[in-house]
Amino acid sequence: MNPSRDPATLPPEFTQRLERLFPPHIYERVLQSFSSPKTTTFRVNPLKTDASSLQKELESLGFEIEAVDWLPGAFRLLDPDQRRALTESGAFYEGRLYIQNLSSMLAPLILAPRPEEQVLDLAAAPGGKTLMMAGMMENRGWISAVEPVKERFHRLKRNIENAGAEIVHTYMKDGRSVGRACPAMFDRVLLDAPCSSEAKFSTLNPKSYAYWSPRKVKESQRLQKRLILSAWQSLRPGGRLLYSTCSFAPEENEAVVDHLLGKAPDAKLLPIELPIDNQMEGLVGWEKKRFAPELERARRVLPTEEMDGFFLALIEKSL
Repeated sequence: MNPSRDPATLPPEFTQRLERLFPPHIYERVLQSFSSPKTTTFRVNPLKTDASSLQKELESLGFEIEAVDWLPGAFRLLDPDQRRALTESGAFYEGRLYIQNLSSMLAPLILAPRPEEQVLDLAAAPGGKTLMMAGMMENRGWISAVEPVKERFHRLKRNIENAGAEIVHTYMKDGRSVGRACPAMFDRVLLDAPCSSEAKFSTLNPKSYAYWSPRKVKESQRLQKRLILSAWQSLRPGGRLLYSTCSFAPEENEAVVDHLLGKAPDAKLLPIELPIDNQMEGLVGWEKKRFAPELERARRVLPTEEMDGFFLALIEKSL
């Protein structure tokens, strides 16, 4: 095996945790996913064109693409050698398409924002999920997109302007303070939390996991716990919060949602129906810690050749 594709190059403590997390047959699939290049997937920007027109435009330029059957408006690029050309296409530069992993598209899909609603994206950069929500809302309503890091904030702003998402309003602000500043203001809140990004690790890019450690996981969890409480405070009664990460770590996923459930008696975890087979229920315990039984309603997306690992939990605030 080419050393650059060898899962053994991953941090041993990380792979040992995965082995405890997944059954053997799933563990092997997850481990191999770190050594495989992901299929490029993208979606139409309905604020600028429609799926049929985009498909015709790209196919006329020679792109080999295929519609994703379970997600209208999403496509996969069949020829990996065409990825660079796709990023140099007019459709890309002019905002008619957005390159995004299918797992990331699930978060807006499950949160399901509607036209005229007030929506908060609490950790928005680079803006893919924000823009997908703006399209779902038909550019009607209000989206507050929050990002504290200056460089990421400006990238977010450029992407939003390029996509024509007029209902998105950007704020360079620490998400931990938003709940106090905007209590009970939003119908729906998306918190795709900053995390250890374990699902983005690739043996083809050792830098992707060079700084991973259990300490990094715990640091991420501390931030996530504060962010989810801020998100909850900003949510109206009857509203819904979607919490997601691209980490496998239970400390960053079920444990964070469990923290909210322990602090908020008005929080109810809702069942999630995903249109994919590569999924498993949320955990109700990890190592010696037990979580609320309803955490099984959360969902873990298992990595495939075209999907990253992902965690999703949908929580409703009682009226």
